[in-house]
Amino acid sequence: MKKQRVDLYNSIFKAIVFSFALITMLSVILIGVFMVINGGPSIVKVGLKEFLLSPDWNSANDPPRYGILAFILSSFYSTFFTVLVAVPISILVALAIGQLMPKRLGSIFRSIISLLAGIPSVIYGFLGLVFVVPFVQRIFNLSSGLNMISAVIVLIVMTLPTIISVSESSINAVDKGYLEAAFALGVRKEYALFTIVLPAAKSGIMAAVLLGVGRAIGETMAVMMVAGNIPQMPSMLKPVRFLTTAIVTEMSYATEETRGVLIGIGLVLFVFIFIINSVFHFLIKKAGNING
Repeated sequence: MKKQRVDLYNSIFKAIVFSFALITMLSVILIGVFMVINGGPSIVKVGLKEFLLSPDWNSANDPPRYGILAFILSSFYSTFFTVLVAVPISILVALAIGQLMPKRLGSIFRSIISLLAGIPSVIYGFLGLVFVVPFVQRIFNLSSGLNMISAVIVLIVMTLPTIISVSESSINAVDKGYLEAAFALGVRKEYALFTIVLPAAKSGIMAAVLLGVGRAIGETMAVMMVAGNIPQMPSMLKPVRFLTTAIVTEMSYATEETRGVLIGIGLVLFVFIFIINSVFHFLIKKAGNING
């Protein structure tokens, strides 16, 4: 009787988990279908080449110009520089918290990082507007600090907690026997961490980087507050507009034609994130097979 009850609970649990997985998958598919149906015709009307490769955006012009190349490049550059800086720092901090610091100190740092990960993005944007923007303006002697550098700095600060938390969990999950075997052979701890523990935690660290990339690409409010939000080709010292901020900026007062184009931008962003996720999942799977 007890075994039958356990089997029943297991079956119910499996059904619930399967239902949630199915709902999640259907939601993603429906979002993609919605954007294709509502944004696809606008992209075709503008012309795919004009839409993707033209840097000219002016929805108020007659006729309007709907080129999003500047938005694509701005999003790509900001994500690239954010990951370039945030990933090495995050891995080093994760190593320090999980393996080098005393347990009590590591616990304090872990709590602070968890708190930072939960702060709303608008708070980061406000702090960036108050502290980062004037700092960049003063350092580079600019008329305004609202530019890509300010946006990248804010994105780095925002993505660090996420990458650190997941990376540290992956590092701590590595079998302690690896380190013990290394110590038995006379290997220094720091050398063992970089040559044994990090490679063993590679798949988890890649998953952490994927989460960081997703946050950097999808962030809207914080970068909108510090980037200047001007549709022009990207430069580190000039105001820029990203794919996400382009949608938010004009959606509230957009005409029907512009609304379709903005949904088309969402479709481009959707495809962009899908490609990145697919590449990272392939690399994570490959790293897991190698470690296995």
